[in-house]
Amino acid sequence: MKIAVLVCDGAFDSGLASVLDVFDTANTMAEELPEAPRWSVTRIGFTPQVRTAAGLLVDCAPVCHAESADLLIVPAVNERWPVGLVEFVSGERSRPARELIARTHARGAAIASACAGTFLLAEAGVLDHVRATTTWWLAPAFRARYPHIQLDQGSMVVHQGSVTTAGAAFGHLDLALALVRAGSPAVADLVARYLVVDDRPSQAPYIMPSALAQHDPTVAAFERWVRDRLAEPISVPDAARRLGVSERTLQRSVQRTMGTSPIRFVQDLRIERATHLLRTTDLSLETIARRVGYEQASTLRVLLRERTGKTTAALRTV
Repeated sequence: MKIAVLVCDGAFDSGLASVLDVFDTANTMAEELPEAPRWSVTRIGFTPQVRTAAGLLVDCAPVCHAESADLLIVPAVNERWPVGLVEFVSGERSRPARELIARTHARGAAIASACAGTFLLAEAGVLDHVRATTTWWLAPAFRARYPHIQLDQGSMVVHQGSVTTAGAAFGHLDLALALVRAGSPAVADLVARYLVVDDRPSQAPYIMPSALAQHDPTVAAFERWVRDRLAEPISVPDAARRLGVSERTLQRSVQRTMGTSPIRFVQDLRIERATHLLRTTDLSLETIARRVGYEQASTLRVLLRERTGKTTAALRTV
Protein backbone atom coordinates (compact mmCIF):
# COMPACT_ATOMS: atom_id res chain seq x y z
CA MET A 1 0.00 0.00 0.00
CA LYS A 2 1.32 3.43 -0.93
CA ILE A 3 0.86 6.06 1.75
CA ALA A 4 1.55 9.79 1.53
CA VAL A 5 1.92 11.66 4.85
CA LEU A 6 1.30 15.38 4.40
CA VAL A 7 3.60 17.45 6.61
CA CYS A 8 2.25 20.98 7.10
CA ASP A 9 4.15 23.90 8.62
CA GLY A 10 3.76 23.71 12.39
CA ALA A 11 2.96 20.00 12.37
CA PHE A 12 2.44 18.39 15.78
CA ASP A 13 5.75 16.57 16.23
CA SER A 14 4.55 13.61 18.30
CA GLY A 15 1.59 13.03 16.01
CA LEU A 16 3.75 12.97 12.90
CA ALA A 17 6.37 10.76 14.56
CA SER A 18 3.72 8.34 15.87
CA VAL A 19 2.32 7.76 12.39
CA LEU A 20 5.76 7.21 10.88
CA ASP A 21 6.95 4.95 13.71
CA VAL A 22 3.86 2.72 13.63
CA PHE A 23 4.17 2.05 9.90
CA ASP A 24 7.93 1.55 10.14
CA THR A 25 7.37 -1.00 12.92
CA ALA A 26 4.57 -2.61 10.93
CA ASN A 27 6.89 -3.21 7.99
CA THR A 28 9.45 -4.77 10.32
CA MET A 29 6.85 -7.00 11.95
CA ALA A 30 5.42 -7.98 8.55
CA GLU A 31 8.71 -9.75 7.78
CA GLU A 32 7.80 -12.32 10.44
CA LEU A 33 4.48 -13.20 8.84
CA PRO A 34 4.00 -14.94 5.48
CA GLU A 35 2.02 -12.97 2.92
CA ALA A 36 1.67 -9.96 5.22
CA PRO A 37 1.22 -6.63 3.38
CA ARG A 38 3.82 -3.87 3.24
CA TRP A 39 3.31 -0.14 3.57
CA SER A 40 5.34 2.27 1.44
CA VAL A 41 5.32 5.60 3.30
CA THR A 42 6.41 8.92 1.76
CA ARG A 43 6.52 12.23 3.59
CA ILE A 44 5.23 14.98 1.31
CA GLY A 45 5.19 18.75 1.67
CA PHE A 46 4.71 21.96 -0.28
CA THR A 47 8.40 22.78 0.22
CA PRO A 48 11.45 20.47 0.25
CA GLN A 49 11.79 21.03 3.99
CA VAL A 50 8.98 21.71 6.44
CA ARG A 51 9.43 23.09 9.95
CA THR A 52 7.43 21.38 12.69
CA ALA A 53 5.93 23.06 15.75
CA ALA A 54 9.04 22.14 17.77
CA GLY A 55 11.30 23.73 15.14
CA LEU A 56 12.56 20.51 13.56
CA LEU A 57 13.13 20.39 9.81
CA VAL A 58 11.53 17.48 7.98
CA ASP A 59 12.67 16.52 4.47
CA CYS A 60 9.69 16.03 2.18
CA ALA A 61 9.00 14.81 -1.32
CA PRO A 62 6.80 16.96 -3.61
CA VAL A 63 3.06 16.74 -3.05
CA CYS A 64 2.62 15.27 -6.54
CA HIS A 65 3.44 11.91 -4.88
CA ALA A 66 -0.06 12.03 -3.42
CA GLU A 67 -1.45 11.48 -6.93
CA SER A 68 -0.42 7.82 -6.86
CA ALA A 69 -1.00 7.17 -3.16
CA ASP A 70 -3.68 4.78 -1.93
CA LEU A 71 -3.95 6.69 1.34
CA LEU A 72 -3.27 10.28 2.37
CA ILE A 73 -2.62 10.85 6.09
CA VAL A 74 -2.82 14.41 7.43
CA PRO A 75 -1.20 14.75 10.88
CA ALA A 76 -2.43 17.65 13.00
CA VAL A 77 -0.88 21.08 13.22
CA ASN A 78 0.03 22.10 16.75
CA GLU A 79 -2.81 24.56 17.31
CA ARG A 80 -4.64 24.00 20.60
CA TRP A 81 -7.07 26.89 20.62
CA PRO A 82 -10.30 26.88 18.58
CA VAL A 83 -10.03 30.47 17.30
CA GLY A 84 -6.48 30.04 16.01
CA LEU A 85 -7.26 26.63 14.55
CA VAL A 86 -10.32 27.84 12.64
CA GLU A 87 -8.33 30.81 11.34
CA PHE A 88 -5.65 28.44 10.06
CA VAL A 89 -7.88 25.81 8.44
CA SER A 90 -10.06 28.42 6.73
CA GLY A 91 -7.27 30.80 5.69
CA GLU A 92 -4.87 31.13 2.77
CA ARG A 93 -2.01 29.31 4.53
CA SER A 94 -3.91 26.05 4.48
CA ARG A 95 -5.56 26.45 1.07
CA PRO A 96 -3.02 24.21 -0.76
CA ALA A 97 -3.53 21.48 1.84
CA ARG A 98 -7.32 21.71 1.59
CA GLU A 99 -7.19 21.52 -2.19
CA LEU A 100 -4.85 18.52 -2.09
CA ILE A 101 -7.15 16.72 0.37
CA ALA A 102 -10.20 17.44 -1.79
CA ARG A 103 -8.47 16.26 -5.00
CA THR A 104 -7.18 13.10 -3.36
CA HIS A 105 -10.61 12.26 -2.00
CA ALA A 106 -12.30 13.02 -5.33
CA ARG A 107 -10.19 10.44 -7.15
CA GLY A 108 -11.22 7.78 -4.63
CA ALA A 109 -8.13 7.50 -2.42
CA ALA A 110 -8.50 7.01 1.32
CA ILE A 111 -7.96 9.95 3.70
CA ALA A 112 -7.06 9.86 7.39
CA SER A 113 -6.35 12.40 10.11
CA ALA A 114 -6.38 12.86 13.87
CA CYS A 115 -6.84 15.59 16.44
CA ALA A 116 -6.84 19.14 14.98
CA GLY A 117 -6.05 17.69 11.55
CA THR A 118 -9.67 16.58 11.27
CA PHE A 119 -10.62 20.28 10.93
CA LEU A 120 -8.65 20.39 7.68
CA LEU A 121 -10.59 17.39 6.38
CA ALA A 122 -13.86 19.03 7.40
CA GLU A 123 -12.89 22.32 5.78
CA ALA A 124 -11.96 20.49 2.58
CA GLY A 125 -15.44 18.97 2.45
CA VAL A 126 -14.49 15.30 2.73
CA LEU A 127 -16.45 14.82 5.97
CA ASP A 128 -19.72 16.33 4.76
CA HIS A 129 -22.72 14.39 6.11
CA VAL A 130 -20.60 11.52 7.42
CA ARG A 131 -19.69 10.34 10.92
CA ALA A 132 -16.33 11.52 12.25
CA THR A 133 -14.46 12.25 15.45
CA THR A 134 -11.93 14.81 16.62
CA THR A 135 -10.07 15.69 19.79
CA TRP A 136 -12.60 15.93 22.64
CA TRP A 137 -11.67 19.42 23.81
CA LEU A 138 -12.21 20.86 20.34
CA ALA A 139 -15.59 19.15 19.91
CA PRO A 140 -17.70 22.26 20.69
CA ALA A 141 -15.82 24.32 18.07
CA PHE A 142 -16.04 21.47 15.55
CA ARG A 143 -19.75 21.00 16.15
CA ALA A 144 -20.44 24.74 15.84
CA ARG A 145 -18.50 25.16 12.59
CA TYR A 146 -19.55 21.90 10.93
CA PRO A 147 -23.13 21.14 12.06
CA HIS A 148 -23.67 18.95 8.98
CA ILE A 149 -20.99 16.48 10.14
CA GLN A 150 -22.06 13.66 12.47
CA LEU A 151 -19.56 14.22 15.29
CA ASP A 152 -18.84 11.23 17.51
CA GLN A 153 -16.66 12.84 20.17
CA GLY A 154 -16.51 9.73 22.35
CA SER A 155 -14.86 7.35 19.87
CA MET A 156 -11.10 7.20 19.52
CA VAL A 157 -11.17 6.14 15.85
CA VAL A 158 -14.04 6.35 13.36
CA HIS A 159 -14.03 4.69 9.93
CA GLN A 160 -16.61 6.07 7.49
CA GLY A 161 -16.32 4.95 3.91
CA SER A 162 -12.84 5.90 2.68
CA VAL A 163 -12.22 8.39 5.51
CA THR A 164 -10.74 7.62 8.93
CA THR A 165 -10.60 10.14 11.77
CA ALA A 166 -9.18 9.87 15.27
CA GLY A 167 -9.26 11.73 18.55
CA ALA A 168 -6.94 13.79 20.71
CA ALA A 169 -3.25 14.42 20.09
CA PHE A 170 -1.87 10.95 20.81
CA GLY A 171 -4.84 9.56 18.93
CA HIS A 172 -2.39 9.63 16.00
CA LEU A 173 -1.03 6.39 17.47
CA ASP A 174 -4.49 4.84 17.54
CA LEU A 175 -5.15 6.13 14.01
CA ALA A 176 -2.01 4.57 12.55
CA LEU A 177 -2.57 1.28 14.36
CA ALA A 178 -6.17 1.15 13.10
CA LEU A 179 -4.95 1.71 9.54
CA VAL A 180 -2.41 -1.11 9.92
CA ARG A 181 -5.13 -3.33 11.37
CA ALA A 182 -7.28 -2.71 8.30
CA GLY A 183 -4.50 -4.27 6.23
CA SER A 184 -3.44 -7.00 8.63
CA PRO A 185 -4.86 -7.63 12.13
CA ALA A 186 -1.97 -9.98 12.83
CA VAL A 187 0.65 -7.33 12.07
CA ALA A 188 -1.29 -4.76 14.11
CA ASP A 189 -1.28 -7.10 17.11
CA LEU A 190 2.49 -7.48 16.85
CA VAL A 191 2.98 -3.72 16.54
CA ALA A 192 0.81 -3.12 19.60
CA ARG A 193 2.86 -5.61 21.60
CA TYR A 194 6.25 -4.25 20.55
CA LEU A 195 5.25 -0.62 21.09
CA VAL A 196 3.23 -1.44 24.25
CA VAL A 197 0.08 0.20 22.91
CA ASP A 198 -3.12 -0.51 24.83
CA ASP A 199 -6.45 -0.75 23.07
CA ARG A 200 -8.30 2.55 23.56
CA PRO A 201 -11.60 2.38 21.68
CA SER A 202 -13.01 5.45 23.39
CA GLN A 203 -12.01 8.98 24.38
CA ALA A 204 -14.88 9.11 26.87
CA PRO A 205 -12.82 8.25 30.00
CA TYR A 206 -10.49 11.17 29.24
CA ILE A 207 -13.13 13.83 28.61
CA MET A 208 -13.35 16.57 31.24
CA PRO A 209 -16.93 17.90 31.25
CA SER A 210 -15.89 21.09 33.04
CA ALA A 211 -13.48 21.98 30.24
CA LEU A 212 -16.14 21.54 27.56
CA ALA A 213 -18.74 23.43 29.58
CA GLN A 214 -16.64 26.61 29.55
CA HIS A 215 -17.39 27.08 25.85
CA ASP A 216 -20.88 28.39 26.72
CA PRO A 217 -21.81 30.59 29.73
CA THR A 218 -25.21 28.91 30.17
CA VAL A 219 -23.67 25.44 30.20
CA ALA A 220 -20.90 26.60 32.55
CA ALA A 221 -23.51 27.97 34.97
CA PHE A 222 -25.53 24.73 34.70
CA GLU A 223 -22.41 22.70 35.45
CA ARG A 224 -21.67 24.73 38.60
CA TRP A 225 -25.30 24.44 39.72
CA VAL A 226 -25.29 20.67 39.26
CA ARG A 227 -21.92 20.13 40.98
CA ASP A 228 -23.27 21.89 44.08
CA ARG A 229 -26.19 19.43 44.18
CA LEU A 230 -24.78 16.11 42.98
CA ALA A 231 -26.11 14.24 46.02
CA GLU A 232 -29.64 15.59 45.45
CA PRO A 233 -32.31 14.78 42.85
CA ILE A 234 -31.63 17.01 39.81
CA SER A 235 -34.50 18.60 37.93
CA VAL A 236 -33.69 20.13 34.54
CA PRO A 237 -36.77 22.42 34.59
CA ASP A 238 -35.80 23.60 38.08
CA ALA A 239 -32.21 24.19 36.95
CA ALA A 240 -33.44 26.27 33.99
CA ARG A 241 -35.58 28.43 36.28
CA ARG A 242 -32.71 28.96 38.70
CA LEU A 243 -30.41 29.97 35.84
CA GLY A 244 -32.99 32.34 34.37
CA VAL A 245 -33.36 30.58 31.01
CA SER A 246 -36.05 28.46 29.42
CA GLU A 247 -35.78 24.69 29.60
CA ARG A 248 -35.55 24.59 25.79
CA THR A 249 -32.66 27.08 25.81
CA LEU A 250 -30.82 25.01 28.39
CA GLN A 251 -31.35 21.82 26.39
CA ARG A 252 -30.13 23.44 23.18
CA SER A 253 -27.09 24.99 24.86
CA VAL A 254 -26.02 21.69 26.42
CA GLN A 255 -26.59 19.76 23.18
CA ARG A 256 -24.67 22.31 21.12
CA THR A 257 -21.72 22.49 23.52
CA MET A 258 -21.54 19.00 25.01
CA GLY A 259 -23.16 16.96 22.25
CA THR A 260 -25.51 15.39 24.75
CA SER A 261 -28.69 16.02 26.74
CA PRO A 262 -28.77 17.81 30.13
CA ILE A 263 -29.71 14.56 31.89
CA ARG A 264 -26.78 12.68 30.39
CA PHE A 265 -24.48 15.60 31.24
CA VAL A 266 -25.62 15.28 34.87
CA GLN A 267 -24.76 11.58 34.69
CA ASP A 268 -21.32 12.45 33.28
CA LEU A 269 -20.64 14.77 36.22
CA ARG A 270 -21.76 12.13 38.70
CA ILE A 271 -19.58 9.48 37.07
CA GLU A 272 -16.61 11.86 37.11
CA ARG A 273 -17.06 12.54 40.85
CA ALA A 274 -17.62 8.86 41.66
CA THR A 275 -14.50 7.86 39.74
CA HIS A 276 -12.47 10.46 41.65
CA LEU A 277 -13.77 9.17 45.00
CA LEU A 278 -13.02 5.57 44.06
CA ARG A 279 -9.44 6.46 43.20
CA THR A 280 -8.72 8.75 46.15
CA THR A 281 -10.74 7.36 49.10
CA ASP A 282 -11.60 4.09 50.81
CA LEU A 283 -15.31 4.90 50.89
CA SER A 284 -17.64 2.02 50.08
CA LEU A 285 -19.43 2.01 46.76
CA GLU A 286 -22.71 2.42 48.62
CA THR A 287 -21.48 5.61 50.30
CA ILE A 288 -20.06 6.99 47.05
CA ALA A 289 -23.33 6.22 45.26
CA ARG A 290 -25.28 8.28 47.80
CA ARG A 291 -22.78 11.14 47.53
CA VAL A 292 -23.34 11.39 43.79
CA GLY A 293 -27.11 11.07 43.86
CA TYR A 294 -27.81 7.35 43.42
CA GLU A 295 -29.79 5.38 46.00
CA GLN A 296 -28.54 2.03 44.73
CA ALA A 297 -24.88 1.15 44.39
CA SER A 298 -25.82 -1.25 41.59
CA THR A 299 -27.00 1.69 39.45
CA LEU A 300 -23.67 3.41 39.85
CA ARG A 301 -21.76 0.19 39.19
CA VAL A 302 -23.55 -0.31 35.86
CA LEU A 303 -22.99 3.31 34.79
CA LEU A 304 -19.30 3.19 35.70
CA ARG A 305 -18.79 0.05 33.63
CA GLU A 306 -20.77 1.53 30.74
CA ARG A 307 -18.92 4.85 30.67
CA THR A 308 -15.36 3.84 31.62
CA GLY A 309 -15.23 0.22 30.48
CA LYS A 310 -13.80 -0.74 33.89
CA THR A 311 -15.09 -2.39 37.04
CA THR A 312 -15.13 -0.50 40.32
CA ALA A 313 -12.25 -2.68 41.54
CA ALA A 314 -10.17 -1.76 38.49
CA LEU A 315 -10.90 1.95 38.97
CA ARG A 316 -9.67 1.76 42.57
CA THR A 317 -6.31 0.36 41.46
CA VAL A 318 -5.63 2.99 38.76
